[in-house]
Amino acid sequence: MPLYCGIDLHAKNSYLAIIDEQRKRVFKRNVTNDRKLILALLDPYRSELQGVVVESTFNWYWLVDALMDDGYTVHLANVSGIQQYEGIKYVDDKHDAFWLAELLSLGILKEGYIYPKEQRPVRDLLRKRGHLMKLRTSLLISLTNTMANVCGVKVPSHRIKGKEDHVSVHLDHDASLALMGQVSKAAIDMLTRQIETIESHVEKQCAFDTPLLSLPGVGKILGLTILLETGPIGRFPAVGNYVSYCRKAESTWKSSEKVKGRGNRKNGNRYLSWAFAEAAEHARMFDAASRNFYNRKLNERNSPVAHAALANKLSRAAYYIMRDRVPYEEAKLFG
Repeated sequence: MPLYCGIDLHAKNSYLAIIDEQRKRVFKRNVTNDRKLILALLDPYRSELQGVVVESTFNWYWLVDALMDDGYTVHLANVSGIQQYEGIKYVDDKHDAFWLAELLSLGILKEGYIYPKEQRPVRDLLRKRGHLMKLRTSLLISLTNTMANVCGVKVPSHRIKGKEDHVSVHLDHDASLALMGQVSKAAIDMLTRQIETIESHVEKQCAFDTPLLSLPGVGKILGLTILLETGPIGRFPAVGNYVSYCRKAESTWKSSEKVKGRGNRKNGNRYLSWAFAEAAEHARMFDAASRNFYNRKLNERNSPVAHAALANKLSRAAYYIMRDRVPYEEAKLFG
């Protein structure tokens, strides 16, 4: 008899639930997160299990990999696509696990993409690079604001990141301010070195041959970030699906030309959202056609809207470049 398993995964423990095709509960157990223990509990049902559903949480890698290595058909539940609490007064881990198994048995499970484990290390290393860049940016903003407030000077961030000291000259009139500047500059320099170390490692690890580099605002590292975060472009049936996944589509519900509500703007890949925001900023500064488009939108609305519109354009262009493996054509994007 076909069986279906749902696993409600948490940081320290998991709840295992197995049902048959009649949705009769066959097995249930709350266990600690131990690979050998979970595989041992599932083993008696191996021949009949049609699939195992794992909830897509922050720590799903180890469990999905263990199950797939052991030969199970694994499904990653897209939690944001599952509505299970409406009209229910009480739920717990047991309910969640059995609910996942039921969705699988009915063929209506909303699934997430299981990224190949061989490619995850480089992708996650680039995510760490993005994290370090955000930390460096916050330090740069804080330091430039302090100098503007205390000294009335606006020092560009590229000068602060440079090898020459453009900080002490403005803050050395006060010991406390000077120490603040020294500490901030040292932290910024340290982060810059670590970012460069990651970039050097990634460039050595990955062969990079893609027309995505022809897209305005996209260099080697940013292009590789987009490729690795996207995965197989074929999993997006249309450009709108990809733009939405990049968080570059408007999330508005309308009826009879009236706004009835707004959806979850954070539904999608936050790393792709950041990558195309970075690409839009670089394109605005260094590409004439992108800058003209940005200025046109700026005159119509405001800076955030103009930036979002340019990022949307670039994400749409990236979809076709990756899907068709063709270089960027300015006329098709801005014509």
